[in-house]
Amino acid sequence: MNPSAKTSSPWWTPDVHADRRPFLLGRNAIQANLRAYFAKNDFLEVDPPSLQVSPGNEAHLHAFATQGITTAGEHFPLYLHTSPEFSCKKLLAAGEQRISCFAHVYRNRERGPLHHPEFTMLEWYRANTGYEMLMADCADILALAAETSKTKHFTYNGRSVDPFLEAERISVAEAFERYAGIDLLASIDKNGETDRDHLKAALTNAGIRTSFDDTWADLFSRVVVERIEPELGYGRVTILDEYPSSEAALARRTAKDGRVSERFELYACGVELANAFGELTDSKEQRIRFEQEMIEKQRVYGETYPLDEDLLAALELMPAASGIALGFDRLVMLATGAPRIDLVMWAPVAEYGR
Repeated sequence: MNPSAKTSSPWWTPDVHADRRPFLLGRNAIQANLRAYFAKNDFLEVDPPSLQVSPGNEAHLHAFATQGITTAGEHFPLYLHTSPEFSCKKLLAAGEQRISCFAHVYRNRERGPLHHPEFTMLEWYRANTGYEMLMADCADILALAAETSKTKHFTYNGRSVDPFLEAERISVAEAFERYAGIDLLASIDKNGETDRDHLKAALTNAGIRTSFDDTWADLFSRVVVERIEPELGYGRVTILDEYPSSEAALARRTAKDGRVSERFELYACGVELANAFGELTDSKEQRIRFEQEMIEKQRVYGETYPLDEDLLAALELMPAASGIALGFDRLVMLATGAPRIDLVMWAPVAEYGR
């Protein structure tokens, strides 16, 4: 059987499992070597809980909701986390300096070749360290995954990348100019406020579709998805750096330009692998950003999630830090040559909604 082809047989049938098994063994080997890498570099592996009072407060991430029941029979809302980030930041506030985790995370409304409702996130955090160090970590991790898989190239969808080459580092503003001919920063003032009409006119001039009800964020995302992401991570990996502050709710602003923040994403073969921040530790500013994200979520999806008050309190104690979330299943896909994310999962979630 060709593992890239869809099959009507369940993943647990012996013939399907036999085809998937080489990818799964590759997954185990990569995970074991990454655990050894972090231990060697003095990271403490932690195990954050999946159940949280808040699953995260980014507008376009969708959680699975559940209910807790007290011993008195009272019901209260809980969520499966979309990332272990909130728990990890509390551990930094508690005094941990370097932590890592392989966490199962849950995101609703996501399913496809690169998306799964439950997947594994590899996250690691460094206290009192700039976010550029995370870029060096990523280079080590990509090389280690390739060496473990005994491959010189990552491949996906007919494209390849050499994981041993130094990454291309490009700012979001540079990418807008290079791939869309748009001066992005001209639509952002010095305080980070965005000008929707200015950006809409720039998209129209670039021949990119717009709609009357597009927000600045909608326009920004359309350029990234249609013009920029398809060009990233070919030949060598790409670090897309310095996101506009309005698109980096959990990151601190750069010292050189308040319009952009210390956020980068890592791409290989056009696939987003990781999302990193120089962490925002100003609890008042973080509350404002979370509230703005939830206003947008209510506008678009008609729902909101509660804020994690413990997290906001913990930020008062949290040291300066950098943190990153890497899609471990996607990394395994690229390193082993698997064409779909479910092929590198030991027991995929049953498809639903059909």
